[in-house]
Amino acid sequence: MSPLLTRRRARTPALTNDQVRATWQVASLLLDYPTDEQPIEVVATAVAALPAVVADPLGRFLEHRRSTPLGRLQADYVETFDTRRRCTLFLTYFLHGDTRKRGMALLRFKQAYLAAGLDLDDAELPDHLAVVLEFAATSDLEAGRRLLLDHRASLELLRLSLADTGSPWADLVVAVCAGLPPVEGEDRELVRRLAAAGPPDEEVGLTPYGEPGFDAALTDPTYRLPPPGAPVDLGLPLMPPGLSRSTATRTGRGA
Repeated sequence: MSPLLTRRRARTPALTNDQVRATWQVASLLLDYPTDEQPIEVVATAVAALPAVVADPLGRFLEHRRSTPLGRLQADYVETFDTRRRCTLFLTYFLHGDTRKRGMALLRFKQAYLAAGLDLDDAELPDHLAVVLEFAATSDLEAGRRLLLDHRASLELLRLSLADTGSPWADLVVAVCAGLPPVEGEDRELVRRLAAAGPPDEEVGLTPYGEPGFDAALTDPTYRLPPPGAPVDLGLPLMPPGLSRSTATRTGRGA
């Protein structure tokens, strides 16, 4: 075996499907808006059972989570994910920005959830990384993995952007990526182009990307927004007891 192949295998040890599910489930919870209701100690127990390639970065973030006051964490979360375009958790935004093409990309996520028997509401866009990870971990691993692989360049650009700013949340994306193949070929070139140019800026005829309803009406003639103020069931699967994502409402969402 060549030295190159030996180094590559050592750098990206394979995870079992159960380890991937556990890693993505933990990352889904920790990538959500931080609240005092998140079961951090239960998460820490789950992380301790994982291999070092994911337990180490997850453990580093947990140390930061435990040692940082909640108010500071919340402010940092909003500053990181809701005001920086290159650090958004919405995977389709990196490639499509606020353009008409994003509507079709978002619809594909919605259709994947519907195929698994899940009905989405407008509480969160379907391409939010925490939602995709929860779907993969608790409902359909292969369908969730395909969605992440289709947006592998976006995920890598998010990791690089967080690392460049020294964000502790970079460790969570590192752990997520450990369950995927490394970035190569066309995806690597796409990362380079996206890093240089940033997301497209067209905004004609679109709902802002962080607002309910996105632009599915442009691509799905059967789509109807609920009446104003009407409650809608999210329908996503819940995690096992103690590991559900927070349902807290976030403020300050921006592009």
